[in-house]
Amino acid sequence: MERIVDYAGLFPPAQLSMADAVRHYAEYRAGPDAWMLGRFVVPASRLEEFDEEGGALLPQSAAQSWALSATVSADVELDVRSIDRFNDRHREAARGAVHVDTIEFRASRVEEIVAAEPFAGGYDAFIEVPVIEDPAPLVAEIARVGAKAKIRTGGVTAEQFPGARHVIRFIRCCLDHRVAFKATAGLHHPIRAEYPLTYEADAPRGVMYGFLNVFLAAAFMRAGMDDTLALALLEEREPSSIQVDEDRIRWREQALDRDALRAGRQEALAFGSCSFSEPVTGLRALGLL
Repeated sequence: MERIVDYAGLFPPAQLSMADAVRHYAEYRAGPDAWMLGRFVVPASRLEEFDEEGGALLPQSAAQSWALSATVSADVELDVRSIDRFNDRHREAARGAVHVDTIEFRASRVEEIVAAEPFAGGYDAFIEVPVIEDPAPLVAEIARVGAKAKIRTGGVTAEQFPGARHVIRFIRCCLDHRVAFKATAGLHHPIRAEYPLTYEADAPRGVMYGFLNVFLAAAFMRAGMDDTLALALLEEREPSSIQVDEDRIRWREQALDRDALRAGRQEALAFGSCSFSEPVTGLRALGLL
């Protein structure tokens, strides 16, 4: 679980103000669960606002520098220029030790990946692809340009959650093409179940994927599990089916040792969540922290 949660507090359903999101991130970095915390996710178009609202909270030491992931619009070239200017402003730690080292953007056609390649090349790029149709051509192109893939695993309505078979097919495509990936949205909880889809008092409920389900499915698939069994793991709702001891993690009759888990994390890197406390609290409630 190390550095597994990219904090996306600016995005729905939390949709915090910039000041609140940056403050929360600073608090999480100083807290006991900081080892689970990854990057702060921010739209490239809001980087100046990030400086204005959060500059006072930034560390002054390069060793404590924050890493950001910037989401990029369809105009990749324009947004990458904004990111370059932001990084130039922060080359000296005394001006706030922070840098954007990762970008995230969407592509539904191979041509969009090709067009973005010259501008995205200086950053670790995650390319979000649709998964209702077979994503293999897009994932193959992502592999060719040396980028990483991204899957949207939920949203604020039930219609935004892809089918479990689509998620497994995406993971298999990534494994086949040796493309690492991250997930985003709808992964606030460790185990698949029905949860409120937003934070409103009368929020509709829906079945959400568990981040343990997703990441264990990827690790088991990398270790040789077939897609049918991985689908059952992805849809698992019984928390007691997952057991952890000092040497391995088990899902029912299946087990992975430490080396296999480390290898799995090389493929399944992180997930974006507008909440950091919910994933942590969920793991603690299961006795895993």
